Amino acid sequence: MLPPLVCTVRGCHRRLERRDRALRCENGHTFDVAREGYVNLLQPQDRRSSDPGDSREAIDARAALLAAGIGSTNLDAIVAAAATAPLSGTPPVVIDLGSGSGETLARLAAVRQICGVGIDLSTAAATHAARRVPSVTWVVANADRRLPLSDASVSLVLSIHGRRNPEECRRVLGADGLLIVAVPAPDDLAELRGEVQGQPVVRERVAAVVAEHAPGFEVIEERRVAERHTLGRAALLNLLRGTYRGARASQSARIADLDSLDVTVASDVVVFARRPVHHQIGNH
Repeated sequence: MLPPLVCTVRGCHRRLERRDRALRCENGHTFDVAREGYVNLLQPQDRRSSDPGDSREAIDARAALLAAGIGSTNLDAIVAAAATAPLSGTPPVVIDLGSGSGETLARLAAVRQICGVGIDLSTAAATHAARRVPSVTWVVANADRRLPLSDASVSLVLSIHGRRNPEECRRVLGADGLLIVAVPAPDDLAELRGEVQGQPVVRERVAAVVAEHAPGFEVIEERRVAERHTLGRAALLNLLRGTYRGARASQSARIADLDSLDVTVASDVVVFARRPVHHQIGNH
Protein backbone atom coordinates (compact mmCIF):
# COMPACT_ATOMS: atom_id res chain seq x y z
CA MET A 1 0.00 0.00 0.00
CA LEU A 2 1.43 3.38 -1.05
CA PRO A 3 1.00 5.90 1.76
CA PRO A 4 -0.54 9.35 1.14
CA LEU A 5 2.70 10.97 -0.02
CA VAL A 6 2.55 14.29 -1.85
CA CYS A 7 4.85 16.08 -4.25
CA THR A 8 7.47 18.28 -2.62
CA VAL A 9 8.06 20.59 -5.58
CA ARG A 10 7.33 24.11 -4.31
CA GLY A 11 3.64 24.98 -4.59
CA CYS A 12 2.57 21.56 -5.93
CA HIS A 13 1.59 19.21 -3.07
CA ARG A 14 -0.27 16.87 -5.45
CA ARG A 15 -0.68 13.22 -4.48
CA LEU A 16 2.11 10.91 -5.61
CA GLU A 17 1.28 7.66 -7.37
CA ARG A 18 3.57 4.72 -8.13
CA ARG A 19 4.71 4.38 -11.74
CA ASP A 20 7.09 1.41 -12.06
CA ARG A 21 10.29 2.49 -10.28
CA ALA A 22 9.17 6.06 -9.63
CA LEU A 23 6.58 8.20 -7.86
CA ARG A 24 4.79 10.75 -10.03
CA CYS A 25 2.22 13.48 -9.43
CA GLU A 26 -0.45 14.69 -11.87
CA ASN A 27 1.68 17.73 -12.69
CA GLY A 28 4.38 15.45 -14.06
CA HIS A 29 6.94 15.79 -11.27
CA THR A 30 8.75 12.46 -10.92
CA PHE A 31 10.86 11.00 -8.10
CA ASP A 32 12.83 7.83 -8.79
CA VAL A 33 12.85 5.03 -6.25
CA ALA A 34 16.49 4.27 -5.44
CA ARG A 35 17.75 0.75 -6.03
CA GLU A 36 18.03 0.39 -2.25
CA GLY A 37 14.26 0.96 -2.00
CA TYR A 38 13.85 4.50 -0.62
CA VAL A 39 12.59 7.60 -2.39
CA ASN A 40 14.33 10.96 -2.15
CA LEU A 41 11.80 13.82 -1.96
CA LEU A 42 14.30 16.38 -0.66
CA GLN A 43 14.24 19.68 -2.55
CA PRO A 44 17.30 21.92 -2.98
CA GLN A 45 15.86 24.61 -0.70
CA ASP A 46 15.44 22.02 2.06
CA ARG A 47 19.13 21.13 2.17
CA ARG A 48 21.53 22.65 4.66
CA SER A 49 24.60 20.94 3.21
CA SER A 50 25.61 18.78 0.26
CA ASP A 51 25.40 15.69 2.48
CA PRO A 52 22.62 16.42 5.00
CA GLY A 53 21.63 14.33 7.98
CA ASP A 54 23.48 11.77 10.04
CA SER A 55 26.48 9.94 8.66
CA ARG A 56 26.67 6.23 7.90
CA GLU A 57 29.01 5.94 10.92
CA ALA A 58 26.33 7.33 13.24
CA ILE A 59 23.57 5.17 11.75
CA ASP A 60 25.68 2.00 11.93
CA ALA A 61 26.64 2.78 15.53
CA ARG A 62 23.01 3.12 16.62
CA ALA A 63 22.03 -0.04 14.78
CA ALA A 64 24.86 -1.96 16.46
CA LEU A 65 23.77 -0.74 19.89
CA LEU A 66 20.17 -1.83 19.34
CA ALA A 67 21.33 -5.18 17.96
CA ALA A 68 23.20 -5.65 21.25
CA GLY A 69 20.06 -4.80 23.23
CA ILE A 70 21.24 -1.35 24.31
CA GLY A 71 18.21 0.93 24.16
CA SER A 72 15.81 -1.94 23.42
CA THR A 73 13.90 -1.69 26.70
CA ASN A 74 13.14 1.95 26.00
CA LEU A 75 12.23 1.31 22.38
CA ASP A 76 10.04 -1.67 23.20
CA ALA A 77 8.05 0.43 25.69
CA ILE A 78 7.44 3.06 23.02
CA VAL A 79 6.49 0.43 20.44
CA ALA A 80 4.11 -1.20 22.94
CA ALA A 81 2.35 2.14 23.41
CA ALA A 82 2.01 2.55 19.65
CA ALA A 83 0.92 -1.07 19.17
CA THR A 84 -2.00 -0.73 21.58
CA ALA A 85 -3.06 2.81 20.67
CA PRO A 86 -6.59 3.22 19.25
CA LEU A 87 -5.81 4.16 15.65
CA SER A 88 -8.17 4.70 12.72
CA GLY A 89 -7.46 3.41 9.25
CA THR A 90 -7.11 -0.08 7.78
CA PRO A 91 -4.22 -0.22 8.07
CA PRO A 92 -3.40 2.97 10.02
CA VAL A 93 -0.82 5.29 8.51
CA VAL A 94 2.09 5.71 10.93
CA ILE A 95 5.00 8.07 10.27
CA ASP A 96 8.32 8.31 12.10
CA LEU A 97 10.10 11.66 12.00
CA GLY A 98 13.86 11.21 12.04
CA SER A 99 13.48 7.48 11.49
CA GLY A 100 17.23 6.75 11.53
CA SER A 101 18.09 3.08 11.16
CA GLY A 102 14.37 2.25 10.98
CA GLU A 103 14.20 0.11 14.10
CA THR A 104 11.08 1.76 15.57
CA LEU A 105 8.86 1.15 12.55
CA ALA A 106 10.44 -2.28 12.03
CA ARG A 107 9.45 -3.37 15.52
CA LEU A 108 6.00 -1.82 15.27
CA ALA A 109 5.31 -3.45 11.89
CA ALA A 110 6.24 -6.81 13.41
CA VAL A 111 3.41 -6.61 15.97
CA ARG A 112 0.76 -4.50 14.21
CA GLN A 113 -0.34 -4.08 10.62
CA ILE A 114 0.52 -0.52 9.59
CA CYS A 115 1.16 1.60 6.53
CA GLY A 116 4.51 2.89 7.75
CA VAL A 117 6.50 5.89 6.51
CA GLY A 118 9.97 6.64 7.83
CA ILE A 119 11.22 10.18 7.15
CA ASP A 120 14.88 11.11 7.57
CA LEU A 121 17.23 13.70 6.15
CA SER A 122 20.04 11.16 5.76
CA THR A 123 20.38 8.95 2.68
CA ALA A 124 22.58 6.66 4.79
CA ALA A 125 19.69 6.20 7.21
CA ALA A 126 17.17 5.59 4.42
CA THR A 127 19.48 3.09 2.75
CA HIS A 128 19.99 1.12 5.97
CA ALA A 129 16.28 1.10 6.80
CA ALA A 130 15.03 0.25 3.29
CA ARG A 131 17.36 -2.71 2.93
CA ARG A 132 16.27 -4.09 6.30
CA VAL A 133 12.51 -3.42 6.18
CA PRO A 134 11.22 -3.17 2.58
CA SER A 135 7.59 -3.35 3.75
CA VAL A 136 7.84 0.23 5.06
CA THR A 137 8.10 3.30 2.82
CA TRP A 138 11.36 5.15 3.51
CA VAL A 139 11.60 8.77 2.46
CA VAL A 140 14.48 11.25 2.42
CA ALA A 141 12.98 14.62 3.35
CA ASN A 142 13.46 17.46 5.81
CA ALA A 143 11.04 16.88 8.70
CA ASP A 144 11.62 20.47 9.86
CA ARG A 145 9.82 21.74 6.75
CA ARG A 146 6.46 20.81 5.22
CA LEU A 147 5.93 17.07 5.62
CA PRO A 148 5.34 15.24 2.30
CA LEU A 149 1.92 13.91 3.31
CA SER A 150 -1.69 14.86 2.66
CA ASP A 151 -3.76 16.79 5.18
CA ALA A 152 -5.47 14.66 7.85
CA SER A 153 -4.13 11.43 6.33
CA VAL A 154 -2.08 10.05 9.25
CA SER A 155 -3.19 8.11 12.32
CA LEU A 156 0.01 8.24 14.39
CA VAL A 157 3.17 10.33 14.33
CA LEU A 158 6.30 9.14 16.15
CA SER A 159 9.19 11.38 17.14
CA ILE A 160 11.72 9.24 18.99
CA HIS A 161 14.74 11.31 20.01
CA GLY A 162 14.30 12.93 16.61
CA ARG A 163 12.72 15.83 14.83
CA ARG A 164 9.63 17.64 16.15
CA ASN A 165 7.35 19.75 13.99
CA PRO A 166 4.11 20.41 15.93
CA GLU A 167 2.30 22.47 13.28
CA GLU A 168 2.99 19.99 10.51
CA CYS A 169 2.16 17.03 12.75
CA ARG A 170 -1.22 18.57 13.45
CA ARG A 171 -1.83 19.21 9.75
CA VAL A 172 -1.18 15.62 8.65
CA LEU A 173 -2.94 13.92 11.58
CA GLY A 174 -6.60 13.01 11.37
CA ALA A 175 -9.11 14.33 13.91
CA ASP A 176 -8.46 11.42 16.28
CA GLY A 177 -4.75 11.17 15.50
CA LEU A 178 -2.07 10.62 18.13
CA LEU A 179 1.50 11.86 18.49
CA ILE A 180 4.13 10.06 20.58
CA VAL A 181 7.24 12.06 21.43
CA ALA A 182 10.25 10.61 23.23
CA VAL A 183 13.16 12.75 24.38
CA PRO A 184 16.29 11.91 26.39
CA ALA A 185 15.54 11.91 30.13
CA PRO A 186 17.74 14.04 32.41
CA ASP A 187 19.80 10.99 33.43
CA ASP A 188 20.16 9.59 29.91
CA LEU A 189 23.83 8.70 29.34
CA ALA A 190 24.70 10.79 32.42
CA GLU A 191 27.66 8.59 33.31
CA LEU A 192 29.14 8.78 29.81
CA ARG A 193 28.51 12.51 29.59
CA GLY A 194 30.29 12.89 32.91
CA GLU A 195 33.38 11.14 31.54
CA VAL A 196 33.37 13.16 28.30
CA GLN A 197 32.26 16.57 29.59
CA GLY A 198 33.64 16.44 33.12
CA GLN A 199 30.35 17.65 34.59
CA PRO A 200 27.25 16.40 32.76
CA VAL A 201 24.63 19.01 31.94
CA VAL A 202 21.25 17.91 33.30
CA ARG A 203 18.36 18.90 31.02
CA GLU A 204 14.69 18.41 31.79
CA ARG A 205 12.99 18.51 28.39
CA VAL A 206 9.39 17.47 29.00
CA ALA A 207 8.02 20.87 30.04
CA ALA A 208 9.41 22.48 26.89
CA VAL A 209 8.04 19.69 24.68
CA VAL A 210 4.57 20.02 26.21
CA ALA A 211 4.66 23.81 25.83
CA GLU A 212 5.67 23.76 22.16
CA HIS A 213 2.84 21.32 21.37
CA ALA A 214 0.18 23.00 23.53
CA PRO A 215 -1.48 25.05 20.75
CA GLY A 216 -2.43 21.94 18.78
CA PHE A 217 -2.20 19.01 21.18
CA GLU A 218 -3.17 17.91 24.67
CA VAL A 219 -1.23 15.46 26.83
CA ILE A 220 -2.93 12.17 27.51
CA GLU A 221 0.00 10.27 29.04
CA GLU A 222 3.53 10.80 30.33
CA ARG A 223 5.98 8.11 31.34
CA ARG A 224 9.69 7.58 31.93
CA VAL A 225 11.46 4.43 30.80
CA ALA A 226 15.02 3.51 31.67
CA GLU A 227 17.57 0.72 31.54
CA ARG A 228 21.12 0.29 32.77
CA HIS A 229 24.03 -1.52 31.15
CA THR A 230 27.64 -2.23 31.93
CA LEU A 231 29.34 -1.35 28.67
CA GLY A 232 32.80 -2.00 27.30
CA ARG A 233 34.83 0.50 25.35
CA ALA A 234 33.50 -0.56 21.93
CA ALA A 235 29.91 0.06 22.99
CA LEU A 236 30.87 3.35 24.63
CA LEU A 237 32.47 4.50 21.38
CA ASN A 238 29.30 3.55 19.53
CA LEU A 239 27.30 5.68 21.98
CA LEU A 240 29.59 8.60 21.21
CA ARG A 241 29.32 8.02 17.46
CA GLY A 242 25.56 7.69 17.59
CA THR A 243 24.91 10.53 20.01
CA TYR A 244 27.40 13.18 18.97
CA ARG A 245 27.38 12.55 15.18
CA GLY A 246 30.73 10.86 15.25
CA ALA A 247 33.17 10.45 18.12
CA ARG A 248 35.72 13.23 18.04
CA ALA A 249 39.29 12.37 18.97
CA SER A 250 39.11 14.42 22.18
CA GLN A 251 35.96 12.56 23.29
CA SER A 252 37.37 9.14 22.47
CA ALA A 253 40.57 9.94 24.34
CA ARG A 254 38.64 10.64 27.52
CA ILE A 255 37.31 7.10 27.63
CA ALA A 256 40.47 5.44 26.28
CA ASP A 257 41.41 4.04 29.70
CA LEU A 258 37.94 2.77 30.57
CA ASP A 259 37.49 -1.00 30.53
CA SER A 260 33.79 -0.62 31.31
CA LEU A 261 31.24 1.86 32.55
CA ASP A 262 27.74 1.53 34.00
CA VAL A 263 25.49 3.65 31.78
CA THR A 264 21.85 4.70 32.10
CA VAL A 265 19.73 4.84 28.95
CA ALA A 266 16.50 6.70 29.68
CA SER A 267 13.67 8.42 27.81
CA ASP A 268 10.75 10.63 28.75
CA VAL A 269 7.73 9.69 26.63
CA VAL A 270 4.71 11.94 26.06
CA VAL A 271 1.57 10.81 24.25
CA PHE A 272 -0.44 13.64 22.72
CA ALA A 273 -3.94 13.78 21.26
CA ARG A 274 -4.78 16.27 18.53
CA ARG A 275 -6.88 19.15 19.85
CA PRO A 276 -10.15 20.02 18.11
CA VAL A 277 -9.95 23.10 15.89
CA HIS A 278 -11.83 25.34 18.33
CA HIS A 279 -9.11 24.74 20.98
CA GLN A 280 -6.33 26.18 18.87
CA ILE A 281 -4.86 29.55 19.71
CA GLY A 282 -6.56 32.24 17.62
CA ASN A 283 -9.75 30.23 17.11
CA HIS A 284 -11.52 30.89 20.38
